[in-house]
Amino acid sequence: MSLPKPSIVIFDMDGTTVRHLNPRMLGLMEWMDDSAFKIARLWMWLFKRGAQGPIILPTPEEPARAPRSIIVHKAIHKLRRKDVELLVEPCPYIRTVLRLLKNNNVPMALASNGLGKGYGLDIIDKFELGEYFPVTIFREDIRKSKPNPEPILLALQRMEHQVVKDDVIWYVGDRHKDVLAVLNAKEHLPCEIVPIAYGLNAAAAILEKGFSPDHILMSYQDMYVVLKEFFNGQRVA
Repeated sequence: MSLPKPSIVIFDMDGTTVRHLNPRMLGLMEWMDDSAFKIARLWMWLFKRGAQGPIILPTPEEPARAPRSIIVHKAIHKLRRKDVELLVEPCPYIRTVLRLLKNNNVPMALASNGLGKGYGLDIIDKFELGEYFPVTIFREDIRKSKPNPEPILLALQRMEHQVVKDDVIWYVGDRHKDVLAVLNAKEHLPCEIVPIAYGLNAAAAILEKGFSPDHILMSYQDMYVVLKEFFNGQRVA
C-alpha cells in the first residue's frame, strides 16, 4: 500500500506540531486523555445502553458539546502557570513542511484532542501558525475525541475546500489513536484518507494495521523530501 500524494493535510498538535520541553507532561496528558475516553465509553455502555451490545465508538450525529473529560485538561493547564513557549516548541523543520504545503496550495487544518482556550490557541498565536492552520479543532469543539473520527470530520467540514472523491487526505499524528481515527473516518468520506506516523507509537500502529512503512515519516526533513518529490513530479504514488 504505497503512499499517495496529498491534496489536504491535517495535523495533530501535541507531539506532532509542537513537542513538549518536558516529555513527561505530554505522556501524562496523553494518558489522562486516553483514560478519560475509555471511562466515558464504558459509562455510556453501562448506564445509557444497559450493558447491551459491544462497546463501540458512536459516530458524530449530534451538535458538539463539551465532554466531561475537558475538566481534566482545564485543571492541568491551570496548574501549569507557565506561558506556552516555556512548555512547548514547534517540532524541528515543521515550518519548512508547512511552507511547502502552503506554497503548493494544499489546504491544511489542525485537529487535536487538546484544550484550545488557554493552551492550543495560545500555541497557534505565540508561534504564528495561524497562516497555516485557518481551521483548528480542539476539545471544546467536539463530543468525542480521537480515536473517534469526529475531530477529523469536523475539521474537513469547516475547511473552505469541498472534499471530493479525487482528494487524498493525510492525517499526521504521533499516537496509536491518530491512526485509529483515520481508519474510523474512512467510511464517512467520499475520498481516500491515510495516516502518516510521526513518532514511534503511531509507527507501531501503522505496521499493526497493515499500512506500508512509507506511511512512517519520523522527521519533518523526511516528510519534506517526500512532498518535494510529489510536487516536482518525481515521485510516483
